[in-house]
Amino acid sequence: MKAFHRLSLSVQIIIAMLVGITLGLILNHLPASHTVDVYVTEGVLDLGGKIFISLLKMLVVPIVFVSLICGTCKLSGGKQFGRLASKTVLLYIVTTGVAISLALMVAYLLNIGAGTNAHLPTNYIPQTMPPLKQTILNIFPKNPVEALAKGNMLQIIIFAMIFGSAISLAGEGGERIKNLFIDLDVVIMKLMDIVLKIAPYGVFCLVAAIFARLGFGLIKQLAGYFVAVLLVLFMQLLIVYPTILKLLGRLSIVPFFKKMFPAMLFAFSTSSSSASIPVVLNTVEKKLGVSESVAAFVIPLGATINMDGTAIMQGVATVFIANSYNIHIGFSGFLKVVLTATLASIGTAGVPSVGLITLTMVLLQVGLPIEGIALIIGVDRLLDMTRTAVNVAGDSVIACVVGKSEGALSMDTYLNAE
Repeated sequence: MKAFHRLSLSVQIIIAMLVGITLGLILNHLPASHTVDVYVTEGVLDLGGKIFISLLKMLVVPIVFVSLICGTCKLSGGKQFGRLASKTVLLYIVTTGVAISLALMVAYLLNIGAGTNAHLPTNYIPQTMPPLKQTILNIFPKNPVEALAKGNMLQIIIFAMIFGSAISLAGEGGERIKNLFIDLDVVIMKLMDIVLKIAPYGVFCLVAAIFARLGFGLIKQLAGYFVAVLLVLFMQLLIVYPTILKLLGRLSIVPFFKKMFPAMLFAFSTSSSSASIPVVLNTVEKKLGVSESVAAFVIPLGATINMDGTAIMQGVATVFIANSYNIHIGFSGFLKVVLTATLASIGTAGVPSVGLITLTMVLLQVGLPIEGIALIIGVDRLLDMTRTAVNVAGDSVIACVVGKSEGALSMDTYLNAE
């Protein structure tokens, strides 16, 4: 055990994942047993995984709130912040649009779902989309304490930015409050270090429970859909993001992926962009050299509204469902999918089960039956792990590019080996 703890965190997590997958597959192939299901899969493993996720989520609100206040205090003024926000949102929209376009193109070329002629259940009840006006209103907090308590990330971001700006304008009194938050930031980072010490054990429980429940059986049934989604996710990760780093940031690709790999692995195992915020923030600031004033805004915002992985799933799923029903949606239908999925990635931020909700909206826009979602729900849990890793990589790419453009990226930190 001592030898295991001497390994780096990323190596510990890899080992935990491999052992978890192995145990999960063994449990999945054992004869049906009430004892194993209740006391092992849904007992020890499920409990351990949920405790770990709860501890991670415990960190999210204080880290985002305190880090963003500290970062906003360091910005020189409203113009700088407006420029930072505009660049970030524009780049997030572009990457999401590219992701959904790639997904549609690959799924169309592979003709996935053709010949399925599936008989789908009709008892699927989609969640309704909130009106656009209400979605915009929900961004602004009426009660900041309530927003903090409920973990409403967009409202927390807005309040923290306003509060940080007020501190920077408050003179001597603001300076004292600023120092208090800087000290709080140090304490919270230490709290994060404590929680991360148990990360390998939490990852083991999460992965083992997933594979014990699902195994690989569903992948065989939906091989075309599964492979198409993975293919586009890797295209986004290995072609689109490096291109953005090179063309827009003039940044080397190898240091980025080398330093981001542990954070991406962590996001893969948790399947939660929000729960991964503490680890991603720490990586972007400490290892990639993005200043806190940029990272503390770009990363939490990306975890809330930047959904490249979800957009990819929606594009592939749309073609898969259309072919399964033998419905031709045409070029105009594809354009509607691109527009709807891109706007929905921002417009539905913070809504529970956002991926399925936005997919419902996309299907309705092109006249496809929403019951088709039932086809992919089962296997989607496994794909969600890879989607999350791609999402956090995309957020970090934008943080580096925006940081470089604002003179808020330390090239020495970015290029130096760990």
